[in-house]
Amino acid sequence: MLQEVSRSLVTRLKRVKLFLCDVDGVLTDGSIFIGGEREFKRFNIRDGLGLVLARRAGLKVGWVSARPSLATKLRADELKIDFLVQQGDATSKTAAIEQLLTQEKLNWSDVCFVGDDIIDLGPLTRAGLAVAVGDGTAEVKAVAHYVTTAVGGRGAVREAVEMILQAQGKWPDFVELYSV
Repeated sequence: MLQEVSRSLVTRLKRVKLFLCDVDGVLTDGSIFIGGEREFKRFNIRDGLGLVLARRAGLKVGWVSARPSLATKLRADELKIDFLVQQGDATSKTAAIEQLLTQEKLNWSDVCFVGDDIIDLGPLTRAGLAVAVGDGTAEVKAVAHYVTTAVGGRGAVREAVEMILQAQGKWPDFVELYSV
């Protein structure tokens, strides 16, 4: 996969210390099933494993969503996501991430942000590595350093994580670990 990307992109991939992404439309296909007292979302299991591997490789992982959801919190807890921000309209995604960067003593250049829609433009235009999912809006794809082949909720996050871990030389260790 890495042989297909530019040297500039590889440099960006190697710098990532904090992997952040939107939820709806990135970790899900954007569908929300609401009925009775509960909301249901479908998450991709390979995206989940990718995030677990990213954490095991030493990256911090977080989700930044403008839409509070119990289903999102349950999945974040299950995967032991380091940071879950569900700010609603309280603050912009950019402001929420800037607070997180201050807390973690990191810079925007350390961040990979994966988004799908115009609400993600602020973080995408600041992140050291901006990734758009394959079915993201034209505006998001236009500012992205990389557009995934996979669409949101169908392996786009896993694709981005694998590229980062490959560029950082951490992917072969996981392949070897799970080959025994």
